[in-house]
Amino acid sequence: MFSCNSVLFVPGSRPDRFVKARGCGAGLTIIDLEDAVGSADKEEARCAAFREAASDPVRLAIRINAVTTRAGIADLHYLADAQALPQYLMLPMVESAAELAVVRGALGTCCPPLLPLVETPRGLRHLLDIARNDAVAAVMLGGADFSAELGVELAWESMLGTRHQFVLACAEAGKPAIDAPFVALDDDEALAEECRRARAIGFSAKAAIHPRQVPIMEKAFRPTVAEQEEAAEAIRVYEEAGGKAIRHRGRMLEAPLVKRYQAIRAKGERSHA
Repeated sequence: MFSCNSVLFVPGSRPDRFVKARGCGAGLTIIDLEDAVGSADKEEARCAAFREAASDPVRLAIRINAVTTRAGIADLHYLADAQALPQYLMLPMVESAAELAVVRGALGTCCPPLLPLVETPRGLRHLLDIARNDAVAAVMLGGADFSAELGVELAWESMLGTRHQFVLACAEAGKPAIDAPFVALDDDEALAEECRRARAIGFSAKAAIHPRQVPIMEKAFRPTVAEQEEAAEAIRVYEEAGGKAIRHRGRMLEAPLVKRYQAIRAKGERSHA
């Protein structure tokens, strides 16, 4: 089960940064072979990424190139022959479930759980089919490319409608939604506020592009002690009532609210595991 609060990208062309990235506390480290790596450095980055996966695949993902590109096809060839695979595989620019089938077909039963990155309006239109695929562990919103497609600034307000549609499709598919990166590296207060807003509308995690962003994201997406205590109390009261609706703390406590409390408890337990 995918249960991260934060995912951190590190360029595949910078293996000297792998150890630091993996030690900064992110729920998942993603070695990027796509946007962060120039065409001349793809092969070297590919080799470095898979050496890291062979060393320790746990809490590690590799973002390959789009399977509709030559570099992506080369990545699949490498994956098919690799001695070890990462815990997750991220696929960029996914616009249809057919792209997932290509990866699964190439890797067969060895295919790791997939993290599709939806970065275009067409991908958003097909998001439900993408997220429903049983190989998908979670789905991430690609903010930079999506905002460029819309011709708008990568800002909360301009991307809010997209975010709402994204979260709704992921919720219907029953898969966690990962919010786009926050690109202002030195504005911790604004990052914390965007994390708060993202969690409030249903995102389960956020993507980081610098290690300093990780603690802020982890704090924002992890249930607080007060939230966990409230959840535990509400679940206990509801169970003691025999699973029937009951007045609790001035509100009617019934099954839909209890389901949310159960999710808070579960995420709190996973965060401390």
